[in-house]
Amino acid sequence: MNGHDTVRPVRWTDEGLYLLDQRRLPAAEDEVLCRDSGDVARAIAGMVVRGAPAIGIAAAYGAVLAAREHLPGDPAGWEGALDALAAARPTAVNLAWALRRMRSVSLGREPQQRLLDEAHAIAREDLAANRRMGALGAALIQEPAGVLTHCNTGSLATGGFGTALGVIRQAWAEGRLERVYADETRPWLQGARLTAWELLQDNIPVTLLADAAAPLLMRQGRVQWVIVGADRVTANGDVANKIGTYGLALAARHLGVKFMVVAPSSTVDMGTRDGEAIPIEHREATELLSLGGQRVAAAGADGWNPVFDVTPAHLVDVFVTERGVVHAPDAARMAALFGRDTVDTRLGSGG
Repeated sequence: MNGHDTVRPVRWTDEGLYLLDQRRLPAAEDEVLCRDSGDVARAIAGMVVRGAPAIGIAAAYGAVLAAREHLPGDPAGWEGALDALAAARPTAVNLAWALRRMRSVSLGREPQQRLLDEAHAIAREDLAANRRMGALGAALIQEPAGVLTHCNTGSLATGGFGTALGVIRQAWAEGRLERVYADETRPWLQGARLTAWELLQDNIPVTLLADAAAPLLMRQGRVQWVIVGADRVTANGDVANKIGTYGLALAARHLGVKFMVVAPSSTVDMGTRDGEAIPIEHREATELLSLGGQRVAAAGADGWNPVFDVTPAHLVDVFVTERGVVHAPDAARMAALFGRDTVDTRLGSGG
């Protein structure tokens, strides 16, 4: 790790899988120990771990824990445990991708070790991909720039370094950035609680703003790039990401600000034609009506709480992946880089 990359959210030990509890940050840096696959599924559903790549990595280790419980004698039980992991979150594609990869392992006489080796490989490959994306994305930024990011796409959301935040880390290290801005990202405040904490851990100054202030910031000329991650990218280049991303893309296009999406190839779902087919997760209205466990909305008010929205490809200036860069993504350019690979979306995924 370098000076701008010190955070890791997923840690495997012989005892089980340790997850940095992102619900508790920044007030407390606590870890949750998952001793079986059910613990991992509950941690994913309960937002202990979040961010599409990190959820995929956690699920891979969850498959190892399921093997401890069921293999070699109960393969049906192992499959059922993986189905439970897959059902934990419904929008992003990395969870489905990771579990499909774990299912493809030739188990042989040592299934637990082979599965553990594969989970380690998934984690290592994610970190390497993030560093590659960081280099590719940073090279696109003309210095000195102001950048705005949304939600959390850093080490906390991945195996390390980050996707969109990895680009920001690399650009900062290269002296390309003048200022980093982060939306607070209601209702879970991932920007205020997680992105700000993570950047400060790595000595990168950050300025927080209310989500609704972003268009004004852009209009004042303080932002040259909006850089976000993705939970799913479809065959035509449409992007599902944290709620609020679509509005940022609209404002950026209207105001002449460049819009960059950064995500690994495991997030690309060439089996889904466009964003209309992406299932959008909705969570409990209480998350919107309350803050820190305290209700803030007027008694009797209802809430609508979609977790993601879909940004059409025509609003994306550049899509950065470890395989390369897609400028002005569309179906033809996506197919040129990713071919016709498909992902079994029936398995579910993580966001």
